[in-house]
Formats: sequence, structure tokens, C-alpha cells
Amino acid sequence: MPLLTGLHVYPVKSTYRLSPASARVEPWGLAGDRRWMLVDAAGRFVSQREQPALGQLRTLPAEDGTLTLSTPDGARIEVPPPSAARHDPLADVEVWGAGFQAAEADGKTQAWIAENVGDFRLVHLDDPRRRPVDPDWSEPGQSVSMADGFPLLLTTTASLARLNELIAAEHPEDAGEDLPMTRFRPNLVVDGTQAWEEDTWRRIRVGELTFRVVKPCGRCVVTTTDQETGERRGREPLRTLAKHNRLLKKASFGQNLIPERPEGVTGDVLGTLRVGDAVTVLETGPRWPAGSVDRSGSDL
Repeated sequence: MPLLTGLHVYPVKSTYRLSPASARVEPWGLAGDRRWMLVDAAGRFVSQREQPALGQLRTLPAEDGTLTLSTPDGARIEVPPPSAARHDPLADVEVWGAGFQAAEADGKTQAWIAENVGDFRLVHLDDPRRRPVDPDWSEPGQSVSMADGFPLLLTTTASLARLNELIAAEHPEDAGEDLPMTRFRPNLVVDGTQAWEEDTWRRIRVGELTFRVVKPCGRCVVTTTDQETGERRGREPLRTLAKHNRLLKKASFGQNLIPERPEGVTGDVLGTLRVGDAVTVLETGPRWPAGSVDRSGSDL
């Protein structure tokens, strides 16, 4: 039986991961996942796509919402969580062209960011209901944190093993050490499946919760970045994914999920996931095509 073998939370978008043994699930993702992000002067999100070293910034959230940031050279700051409820200023920000408002961190924090990270500002999504999921792939009222597009991302160890086999067979000059799962920055890692099996899933149960499997995750240059050093590492895995797992016109790895609200559950906490939870496939469908599709599933 497939099992959940990894949980990962990224408190600040594009920074270093936390890997807890359990995590609460909220309608917009794992609790604390990507509720903060860095933006440029225009309010556009900043990620490892432009700033690969951003992944070296460590984060540690506290129960009261305070976020501790630290750099590899030892600089450190504690950031109180800003919010509209406390009359902190809201900034107009955007992720992939979708605009919403997020609360600005205090002046001391912004000065620390400028000195230790770059010419950016830190913002906090105090109310995730402000950012709806893309309506082409969601239902009214569904929202997301400051992740790229969807509340959660799932990957499988079998697909990673197959990907590494393909790289070694076709590009031995680039093989070296196997690519680690950290390159793909998932929230959920599942073991015990067939390679690429997740590309046929449409609805799953993990532990006590169910999820709708929305669409494949198109990958970008972040997957070529060593998450331990912040350095780019060549053309893999994008070259091999583009050849062997091209879905919806993109080199793909993993599936985006939207959690479903259990019957009778109210409030922001839908349930809890734990490493070791069983994963059950409830519904399947055809493998996603290489080209794009409309919402009815027709090829375009």
C-alpha cells in the first residue's frame, strides 16, 4: 500500500524547507506553508528562479506566529506577524499575475532583509481567503497561500527513481549522484507506487483526509538548483522530463492537490497528516496529454 513518507513546509516562499512528522491541513494548504514571501519594488513575488541563493534562508515559525529568519553566515531576526486586524499596512502584491493584498512586515525587518537578503520586502498573507485559486481549475471559494498556484504539491519516490534511471541511461555525463526529492519542493512525498502512477490520479485519501488531484505540476529552473548550496546544477531534470514526462505542454513532475472539507468539519483546520499515513487512490483518469486541455478534458 502507498504510504506518506515525507511532509514539507516552506514558511517563506522559495526558502529552505521544514520537514515535520505531522502537519495540520487548512483549505489553502499545510498550516504555515508559504504564508510569507519576498516581493520586489513592484510587488511581484521573488523566488529561486531569479535568486537561487534564496533557498539558503532558514525559517522557524513559532506558535504565536513570530517568524525567525536566519542566513548561512549567522544573521538572525525575529519577525512579528503583521496583519490587517492590527492595522498594519497592506501591500498590493502578485504571484504569476494574480494580484491580492498581503500585510507588510515592520520597518526593522525590511531593513534586515535589505542588508542580508537583497532589495526586497517581506510580506505576510494574514488572510489566505484574499487569494483565490485559478478559477479554471477550482470551485468558487477555494483559496491558496502564496504557493505558485495550488494548496499542495505531491510527488512520488517511484517517479523520482525512474527519472534518475533515465538520466543515467541517456545522459551518463550528467548522471553523477541521483537527484534528491528536495529539488522538486513538494509538500507530500508518497512511496509504494508505480513510476508516473500519480499522473492518472484524480482523487485520493491520505490518512483521514481526501484531496482532489487538480493538474500536473509544470517544472522550471528551480529543479536544477541544489537546495543545500543554492547553486545551479546544469540541465537536469528539465531535459529528461521534457522528453519523458511532458504533460500539458510542460516538463512535469508531481501533481497539484486541493483538500476537500470533511463532512461536519468547520473552521480552518480540516485535519492532520502524519508521516506513515496510508494513501488510497479513490478515482483515476487518463494520463494527462502532452498538449493543453480545456476544462472538459478535450485536446487543444
